[in-house]
Amino acid sequence: MMTPTFRPATKADAAALAVLVDIAGEGMPDHMWRSLAAPAQSTLEVGRERARREQGGFSYRNAVVAELDGEIAASLVGYRLDDPYDLGTLDEVPEGVRPLLKLEAKAPGSWYVNVLATFPEFRGQGIGTKLLEIAAKKSRQAGAPALSVIVGSWNDGAARLYSRRGYAPCARESAILPPDFPRQGDWVLMVRSLDGSS
Repeated sequence: MMTPTFRPATKADAAALAVLVDIAGEGMPDHMWRSLAAPAQSTLEVGRERARREQGGFSYRNAVVAELDGEIAASLVGYRLDDPYDLGTLDEVPEGVRPLLKLEAKAPGSWYVNVLATFPEFRGQGIGTKLLEIAAKKSRQAGAPALSVIVGSWNDGAARLYSRRGYAPCARESAILPPDFPRQGDWVLMVRSLDGSS
Protein backbone atom coordinates (compact mmCIF):
# COMPACT_ATOMS: atom_id res chain seq x y z
CA MET A 1 0.00 0.00 0.00
CA MET A 2 1.31 3.45 -0.92
CA THR A 3 1.76 6.06 1.78
CA PRO A 4 -0.11 9.31 1.19
CA THR A 5 1.64 12.65 1.33
CA PHE A 6 -0.05 15.79 2.65
CA ARG A 7 0.47 19.40 1.58
CA PRO A 8 -1.28 22.76 1.62
CA ALA A 9 -3.64 23.17 -1.33
CA THR A 10 -2.85 25.60 -4.14
CA LYS A 11 -5.04 27.43 -6.63
CA ALA A 12 -4.20 24.72 -9.15
CA ASP A 13 -6.08 22.23 -6.93
CA ALA A 14 -9.35 24.19 -7.16
CA ALA A 15 -11.13 21.82 -9.56
CA ALA A 16 -10.39 18.78 -7.38
CA LEU A 17 -11.43 20.72 -4.27
CA ALA A 18 -14.77 21.56 -5.90
CA VAL A 19 -15.49 17.89 -6.58
CA LEU A 20 -14.40 16.87 -3.07
CA VAL A 21 -16.58 19.50 -1.37
CA ASP A 22 -19.54 18.24 -3.40
CA ILE A 23 -18.75 14.66 -2.33
CA ALA A 24 -18.54 15.76 1.31
CA GLY A 25 -21.82 17.68 0.97
CA GLU A 26 -23.52 14.74 -0.77
CA GLY A 27 -24.58 16.93 -3.68
CA MET A 28 -25.79 19.90 -1.61
CA PRO A 29 -22.96 22.20 -2.84
CA ASP A 30 -23.89 21.43 -6.46
CA HIS A 31 -27.48 22.37 -5.66
CA MET A 32 -26.40 25.70 -4.12
CA TRP A 33 -23.93 26.47 -6.92
CA ARG A 34 -26.76 26.05 -9.43
CA SER A 35 -28.33 29.26 -8.12
CA LEU A 36 -25.00 31.11 -8.57
CA ALA A 37 -24.19 29.85 -12.07
CA ALA A 38 -24.34 32.15 -15.08
CA PRO A 39 -26.25 30.90 -18.14
CA ALA A 40 -24.45 27.86 -19.62
CA GLN A 41 -21.96 27.83 -16.72
CA SER A 42 -21.22 24.47 -15.11
CA THR A 43 -21.89 24.19 -11.40
CA LEU A 44 -18.41 22.71 -10.96
CA GLU A 45 -17.01 25.82 -12.61
CA VAL A 46 -18.77 27.85 -9.92
CA GLY A 47 -17.27 25.56 -7.26
CA ARG A 48 -13.83 25.92 -8.80
CA GLU A 49 -14.13 29.72 -8.78
CA ARG A 50 -15.09 29.62 -5.11
CA ALA A 51 -12.17 27.35 -4.24
CA ARG A 52 -9.78 29.75 -6.01
CA ARG A 53 -10.81 32.66 -3.78
CA GLU A 54 -8.25 34.12 -1.42
CA GLN A 55 -10.84 34.50 1.35
CA GLY A 56 -13.96 32.72 2.57
CA GLY A 57 -14.42 29.39 4.30
CA PHE A 58 -14.20 27.32 1.13
CA SER A 59 -10.90 28.80 -0.11
CA TYR A 60 -7.86 26.81 -1.17
CA ARG A 61 -6.02 28.70 1.59
CA ASN A 62 -7.98 26.69 4.20
CA ALA A 63 -7.35 23.34 2.51
CA VAL A 64 -4.90 20.47 2.85
CA VAL A 65 -4.76 17.80 0.16
CA ALA A 66 -3.64 14.19 0.40
CA GLU A 67 -1.83 12.76 -2.60
CA LEU A 68 -1.13 9.20 -3.64
CA ASP A 69 1.32 8.66 -6.47
CA GLY A 70 1.00 12.31 -7.51
CA GLU A 71 -2.80 12.26 -7.66
CA ILE A 72 -5.11 14.12 -5.27
CA ALA A 73 -6.89 11.49 -3.18
CA ALA A 74 -8.60 13.53 -0.46
CA SER A 75 -8.91 16.91 1.15
CA LEU A 76 -9.52 18.65 4.45
CA VAL A 77 -10.93 22.18 4.53
CA GLY A 78 -11.11 23.81 7.93
CA TYR A 79 -10.66 26.99 9.93
CA ARG A 80 -11.36 28.51 13.32
CA LEU A 81 -14.91 29.79 13.81
CA ASP A 82 -15.43 33.33 15.05
CA ASP A 83 -15.84 33.87 18.79
CA PRO A 84 -18.25 35.45 19.41
CA TYR A 85 -20.10 33.99 16.45
CA ASP A 86 -22.40 36.55 14.83
CA LEU A 87 -25.34 34.88 13.11
CA GLY A 88 -26.22 38.18 11.44
CA THR A 89 -29.55 38.20 9.64
CA LEU A 90 -30.42 34.61 8.86
CA ASP A 91 -33.14 35.76 6.46
CA GLU A 92 -30.41 36.94 4.09
CA VAL A 93 -28.84 33.49 3.61
CA PRO A 94 -30.34 30.57 1.66
CA GLU A 95 -32.87 28.63 3.71
CA GLY A 96 -30.91 25.38 3.44
CA VAL A 97 -27.80 26.99 4.97
CA ARG A 98 -29.56 28.43 8.05
CA PRO A 99 -29.56 25.22 10.17
CA LEU A 100 -25.83 24.82 9.50
CA LEU A 101 -25.08 28.38 10.64
CA LYS A 102 -27.18 27.89 13.76
CA LEU A 103 -25.08 24.83 14.64
CA GLU A 104 -21.79 26.60 13.90
CA ALA A 105 -22.89 29.31 16.33
CA LYS A 106 -23.07 26.66 19.09
CA ALA A 107 -19.32 25.99 18.76
CA PRO A 108 -17.75 29.48 18.72
CA GLY A 109 -13.97 29.55 18.60
CA SER A 110 -13.70 25.89 17.65
CA TRP A 111 -11.64 24.70 14.69
CA TYR A 112 -14.32 23.72 12.19
CA VAL A 113 -13.90 20.77 9.83
CA ASN A 114 -15.86 22.21 6.91
CA VAL A 115 -14.91 19.49 4.39
CA LEU A 116 -13.37 16.05 4.78
CA ALA A 117 -13.69 13.92 1.66
CA THR A 118 -11.85 11.14 -0.14
CA PHE A 119 -12.34 10.07 -3.73
CA PRO A 120 -14.01 6.61 -3.81
CA GLU A 121 -11.01 4.77 -5.24
CA PHE A 122 -8.80 5.90 -2.34
CA ARG A 123 -11.15 5.08 0.54
CA GLY A 124 -10.41 2.48 3.20
CA GLN A 125 -6.73 3.43 3.50
CA GLY A 126 -6.93 5.58 6.63
CA ILE A 127 -6.51 8.89 4.81
CA GLY A 128 -9.53 10.46 6.53
CA THR A 129 -8.13 9.55 9.95
CA LYS A 130 -4.76 11.10 9.06
CA LEU A 131 -6.48 14.26 7.86
CA LEU A 132 -8.32 14.48 11.18
CA GLU A 133 -4.94 14.25 12.94
CA ILE A 134 -3.83 17.22 10.84
CA ALA A 135 -7.05 19.02 11.83
CA ALA A 136 -6.25 18.47 15.52
CA LYS A 137 -2.73 19.83 15.03
CA LYS A 138 -4.03 22.90 13.17
CA SER A 139 -6.62 23.42 15.91
CA ARG A 140 -3.92 23.53 18.57
CA GLN A 141 -1.78 25.87 16.47
CA ALA A 142 -4.78 28.21 16.18
CA GLY A 143 -5.33 28.12 19.95
CA ALA A 144 -8.82 26.65 19.54
CA PRO A 145 -10.35 24.90 22.57
CA ALA A 146 -12.10 22.27 20.47
CA LEU A 147 -12.78 20.87 17.03
CA SER A 148 -16.23 20.77 15.47
CA VAL A 149 -17.93 19.21 12.46
CA ILE A 150 -21.49 18.91 11.16
CA VAL A 151 -22.71 15.59 9.75
CA GLY A 152 -26.03 14.40 8.38
CA SER A 153 -27.94 12.09 10.71
CA TRP A 154 -28.21 9.68 7.76
CA ASN A 155 -24.42 9.45 7.34
CA ASP A 156 -23.53 6.64 9.74
CA GLY A 157 -20.06 6.16 8.25
CA ALA A 158 -19.05 9.77 8.91
CA ALA A 159 -20.50 9.69 12.43
CA ARG A 160 -18.48 6.54 13.21
CA LEU A 161 -15.26 8.08 11.88
CA TYR A 162 -15.66 11.20 14.02
CA SER A 163 -16.77 9.23 17.09
CA ARG A 164 -13.61 7.11 16.88
CA ARG A 165 -11.57 10.33 16.93
CA GLY A 166 -13.31 11.63 20.08
CA TYR A 167 -16.07 13.78 18.59
CA ALA A 168 -19.44 13.61 20.37
CA PRO A 169 -22.86 14.87 19.22
CA CYS A 170 -23.93 17.98 21.10
CA ALA A 171 -26.69 19.68 19.07
CA ARG A 172 -28.92 19.09 16.07
CA GLU A 173 -31.13 21.03 13.68
CA SER A 174 -33.64 19.78 11.12
CA ALA A 175 -31.98 19.70 7.71
CA ILE A 176 -33.68 21.76 5.02
CA LEU A 177 -32.85 19.80 1.90
CA PRO A 178 -33.84 20.05 -1.76
CA PRO A 179 -37.04 18.14 -2.65
CA ASP A 180 -35.05 15.74 -4.85
CA PHE A 181 -32.45 15.01 -2.16
CA PRO A 182 -32.41 11.24 -1.51
CA ARG A 183 -32.31 11.50 2.29
CA GLN A 184 -34.02 13.46 5.05
CA GLY A 185 -33.06 14.01 8.68
CA ASP A 186 -31.08 16.33 10.90
CA TRP A 187 -27.74 18.09 10.77
CA VAL A 188 -25.74 16.99 13.84
CA LEU A 189 -23.02 19.12 15.40
CA MET A 190 -20.20 16.96 16.78
CA VAL A 191 -17.51 18.48 18.99
CA ARG A 192 -14.21 17.19 20.29
CA SER A 193 -12.60 19.05 23.21
CA LEU A 194 -8.83 19.33 23.02
CA ASP A 195 -7.20 17.81 26.05
CA GLY A 196 -3.70 17.09 24.76
CA SER A 197 -4.46 13.77 23.06
CA SER A 198 -4.22 13.43 19.27
